[in-house]
Amino acid sequence: MTQSPATPLPPTKERRRLREAASLTQAQVAARLGVARETVRGWEAGRTSPRGRKGEAYAKLLTTLAGPDHQKPPEPNRKPDVAEHQPENSAPAEEPEAVAIAVAVAVAEDPVPAVQPVERVEPVETAGSRSVDPAPVVVRTVRAPERVAGPEPEPVTSPADLTPDQAFDALYAFCAPALVRQTYLLTGRRELARESVERSFQLAWQRWPEVAVDRDPAGWVRAAAYEYALSPWHRFRPRHRQPEPPPVDASDRALLDVLLHLPPPYRRALLLYDGVGLGLPETAAETEASTPATANRLLNARAAVATRLPELADPAALHRRLTGLASAGRLRAAKPPAVRYCGERRARFWTRAAIAFTIALIGTTALTVRTAPTHYEPPVAPGAEVHGVPPHVAPGPLSEAERELRSKLREETVRGPERLVPRPG
Repeated sequence: MTQSPATPLPPTKERRRLREAASLTQAQVAARLGVARETVRGWEAGRTSPRGRKGEAYAKLLTTLAGPDHQKPPEPNRKPDVAEHQPENSAPAEEPEAVAIAVAVAVAEDPVPAVQPVERVEPVETAGSRSVDPAPVVVRTVRAPERVAGPEPEPVTSPADLTPDQAFDALYAFCAPALVRQTYLLTGRRELARESVERSFQLAWQRWPEVAVDRDPAGWVRAAAYEYALSPWHRFRPRHRQPEPPPVDASDRALLDVLLHLPPPYRRALLLYDGVGLGLPETAAETEASTPATANRLLNARAAVATRLPELADPAALHRRLTGLASAGRLRAAKPPAVRYCGERRARFWTRAAIAFTIALIGTTALTVRTAPTHYEPPVAPGAEVHGVPPHVAPGPLSEAERELRSKLREETVRGPERLVPRPG
């Protein structure tokens, strides 16, 4: 799918031997490369092959481990005071959000930074002669700031001691700004990008027990935001029928137009791989597609972009342009408390609506049972025509004989007939 790394990779057994010879674990190698530990395990077992920027970084790391002047890490019983170097735009594989959550909460609660990174230069000593390498290595240490007056600073709270509200707010502050810019590249609409991110975090807050224990909460929220942003039902909304103003810069406008003309699956795969920097297996897993299908989408998307914009045929140049386009727009996300409040209010509304619908359904069922017949009643048979009955004649004028008879009957009725009265004997 992508070009092979400039430095060739050794065989799979040699990769593992080099790592073990340097006393490195798979988790430490994964942290340096910004991938998951299972990915490194698959590379060493030969199940998968590293590609792209991660493959180049892995090849350079193995070349460094195979060199004669490689220094082994400190002993296990020694407590290191420096952080491992990590590549840009990458996060450690083991609990990447835990450290960010703790630091974000500490910064949010204290206006003065709780920790200040200080760069210092330390020489690298070889494993054999312990001589000083003329090329220094820049590492980052952490020291507490100096305070003139005031109370002593509180220690940074560990992720296990955070309340759900604090952990959610820290995750939102850590992921929301970048996620809004990524969603803007998917849709080309600023309002829809902010709405998608807010809805995804509201859904995460409703399912916080599930999201909190997820191995990648940022990926969970990103997948939910992308699904909502790429929903085809937005085209029926009145305010989304008219396009939003494009970017001011002509090159950014051309790139955004090319992205919006790509099919949504191609656009999503291109953004995750060349924009966010995920590997091909991670991109395939997040898009719920197979690895060959994701590679095919990525190739077609790159070809479409290179056809319209030949200067972006290089993946590195495309990555820089995507980052610049996302950072050019003024996209601001809402505050974490507002997102939590809207999520809780939406959850209460739908809960009450479900309860009301259930009560109405139960009442309708009870009324039907109460008014339904308890035994079988045969239907009334349709009427049948009866023959031989004279037709009904309406009354008409009386004849002369009928008038005489009527007069006679009336007279006898008034005077009455003669009656025989019995006499006693």
